[in-house]
Amino acid sequence: MTDEPVTSLDRDTDVATVALRGEVDVLNVDQVRVALVEALDARPRTLVVDLSELSFIDSTGLGAIIFGFQRARDEGVDFLLARPTRGVHQILVLSGVLEVVGLQQ
Repeated sequence: MTDEPVTSLDRDTDVATVALRGEVDVLNVDQVRVALVEALDARPRTLVVDLSELSFIDSTGLGAIIFGFQRARDEGVDFLLARPTRGVHQILVLSGVLEVVGLQQ
């Protein structure tokens, strides 16, 4: 088990970006939820979750993404996933998350 952070938050006036890295699982999923809430508290127009440095996400991590998506939708904020690695993209497809959450082009 590691205490390394798995999230980082970057904000500008219209876009908040939460970057996930390493592995997101039951041991650190609370970091993801907290980062998503903090990002939405800034009332951005768009919230982007950058997955370019994420190597693995389990069902609890997928649940956190859906939590963020639903909260953003309720607050009128666009929610997008961006740059998933090949393995994470496959998990997103197989889980059906990409049928609900948009992928930034």
